[in-house]
Amino acid sequence: MATISSAGIGSGLDVKSIITQLMAIEQQPKDQLAAAATKIQTQISEVGKVTSALSTLRDLSSKLSSNTFWNQTTASSSSSAVTVTSSSTALPANYSVEVQQLASSQSLMAGQTFASSTALVGSGTLNIEMGTWGTGQTTFAASSTPSSAAITVDSTDTVESLRDKINAAKMGVSASILTDASGARLVVRSTTSGAANGFRITTSGATGAVATMGYDPSTGVTGATQTRPAADAKATIDGVSVTSTTNSFANVMDGVSLTANAVTTTAATVTVSNDTAAIKTKLQEFATAYTALNSLIATDTKYDGTTKKAGPLQGDSTIIGVQTRMRTLLGATSTASSAFARMSDAGFELQRDGSLTINATKMDNALSNLSQMKALFVDNTSTTTSGEGFGKQFYDTAYSLLTTGGAINSRSTALSDKLQRNQKSQDAMDARLAQTQKMLEAQYGALDTQMASLNGLSSYVTQQVTQWNKTGA
Repeated sequence: MATISSAGIGSGLDVKSIITQLMAIEQQPKDQLAAAATKIQTQISEVGKVTSALSTLRDLSSKLSSNTFWNQTTASSSSSAVTVTSSSTALPANYSVEVQQLASSQSLMAGQTFASSTALVGSGTLNIEMGTWGTGQTTFAASSTPSSAAITVDSTDTVESLRDKINAAKMGVSASILTDASGARLVVRSTTSGAANGFRITTSGATGAVATMGYDPSTGVTGATQTRPAADAKATIDGVSVTSTTNSFANVMDGVSLTANAVTTTAATVTVSNDTAAIKTKLQEFATAYTALNSLIATDTKYDGTTKKAGPLQGDSTIIGVQTRMRTLLGATSTASSAFARMSDAGFELQRDGSLTINATKMDNALSNLSQMKALFVDNTSTTTSGEGFGKQFYDTAYSLLTTGGAINSRSTALSDKLQRNQKSQDAMDARLAQTQKMLEAQYGALDTQMASLNGLSSYVTQQVTQWNKTGA
């Protein structure tokens, strides 16, 4: 008898449904593994969030443990004629600043006005040389580093092409064309301000307008007109004269830089003070980061009696341990400062829900004693933990938890390993399920064939009995 090609046809049994139901039972351990994998993935994600929150707290703690952070200053000026910046190396102080002169670049205007920028300028050679003018421009000292150019002017050159030749020389001056109702004029100026960046122009073999472009008062050549001299900025700070080739006076005092914007008529008062506002902002960021970490751990580890659901890290001793260590450290004492023993003395207040807030009045009072407030937080290389500032203590604790081999790092690694083992178990289960399905299909296929054979035999016997009954009748 031929084999049945489609299971169930021969026997009339719903073989496909039977196999599906049996496989659903066999699949249950795999489903449990998949559910466990989803839980592990959620735990890995939440541990990652804890890692990120703890990293933020660690980084802020690092800043608070730095001497440089507590030394930051802010600077202001009583006059817009002088602006000021300061760095962590500046010391709080007041300075009197007067500006007598702004820095400038030398500027010359050619002696002839042209009908347009395309007018011819004549021919000859323009010799341009960088240097420093003496008093009254009666002398000229060329730069010790030669910086000069000989510009050949052809009879076909226009104002525009001469401008381009001067600029192409790239030797410390630039040329441009000034055009107004009276016509076009060639202007040449130093590219850098300061008395040492002056220049003179001499001509040779000059014809036409080129002959009016020379400027060297020390030899009586004044074809061009000087519209602005090369000059240094000049100022006095607390009565001391200072100069600069630009309008910026960098680090004229330790960590203090000034910019002259205008000549002063009365002295400007420059004030450098400790930037307590920036310090307070960073302390608030620390409190916010601590609160965010505590809130995250509280949510991840709680059991909700109303919904009967546990947080993804409920019962996780490592994560609960992080929360405990942070709280313990927050309530600890330190001998680093002679004025403050606890962080609460500096205005940090731990709330009943575990969040950390700032008592502004208390912190402002603490910041008025900045040296001791600084001591409460900075790394002072103490030989004992209790002698270290809290910035250093929080940093060390967070670092030890996050570093390779630390509790958080190890927990994350353990969960990743657990997920890999789960996946291997699922892969092995998939292989077993595939074999089980093949076995069931083979068994029920054979049963279907056997049932089809028996059904055929039963039908034959029934037909024979019926025929015998007819014959006997």
